[in-house]
Amino acid sequence: MTTVPLIDATEIAAALNRIGAVDAIEAALLDGVDIESDSPRLFSPLAGGEFLLMPSESPEHAGIKVVTIAPRNTERGLPKIQAWYLVFDADTLSPVAILDGAHLTTLRTPAVTAVAVRAMLRADPRGPRESIDALAVLGSGPQAEAHVRTLVDLLPVGAVRVLGRSDARVADMVHRLQADGIDAAAGDRRDLPVADVVITATSSAEPVLERRDVSDRAVVAAIGSHGVDHRELAADLVADSDLVVEARASAFRENGNLLAARDLASWQAGAQTVSNLRELVAGSFLRREGHPAVYTGVGMSWEDLAVVASILRSVTNAAEASSGGNRDVRK
Repeated sequence: MTTVPLIDATEIAAALNRIGAVDAIEAALLDGVDIESDSPRLFSPLAGGEFLLMPSESPEHAGIKVVTIAPRNTERGLPKIQAWYLVFDADTLSPVAILDGAHLTTLRTPAVTAVAVRAMLRADPRGPRESIDALAVLGSGPQAEAHVRTLVDLLPVGAVRVLGRSDARVADMVHRLQADGIDAAAGDRRDLPVADVVITATSSAEPVLERRDVSDRAVVAAIGSHGVDHRELAADLVADSDLVVEARASAFRENGNLLAARDLASWQAGAQTVSNLRELVAGSFLRREGHPAVYTGVGMSWEDLAVVASILRSVTNAAEASSGGNRDVRK
């Protein structure tokens, strides 16, 4: 009987840090991953919520993230979203490993955002920028904090201001960031127009950010609300911005930030230019003077698999070093 290794959150953290995850995403894009043909996310209803299934394939591996979404869990003191990632050998389809999917998501989502933010800063029409003087974050959950930490690891970051509905949660997040030497404080709407980068990581169904809230040079990343009925960005901000999405196919399927701003037919007809992440990292994304740059993502299956492949390589290398080269979890 084959034993399939279980790689938990602690092992994932030991195998791959935040910069490693950023590198994995960028390398996959530069290596030519076909993001426009990546498998759609699949939703299936359950009595207590729903399944979210995210399958993908690479030359080495096939993988699927199985996510459960249980809205009532927040009342029970349990996580609303729980997940496991199953990875298989691409050739034999034999199981390779099972990974903690929740920790994986907290690692890969900000890594994707960081790739986008860094590239959009470098595309500033007044000249490339390699730092963030002022960062504003709307949201105080795990993704909001992970985004701050990933950007701080990747780029020089000055003041970080956190805006959220719960003063207690904001205070807790600020305290944790300050304990690690980050210049963080609770913020308010006045911090938005002076921010170089604004991250929205909320679960809001209604816009939390309008065009008047951000400067002409701002980089905005909206990653919180998923689905056509949820959006974090007002239509006027989307319409006046230079836009980047993970992939046009996924964005036109399920990105409420876009689909609430224009109807699908208008997007498909090219009413507004929309670049994808491959085009962004390849250097073909152009920013205009006097317009913000907006990245909006919904989460895609190829991203998880790219990060998982790096984790498996690291786990294998560590195991071989400690056992004389006998363990390989990549196949």
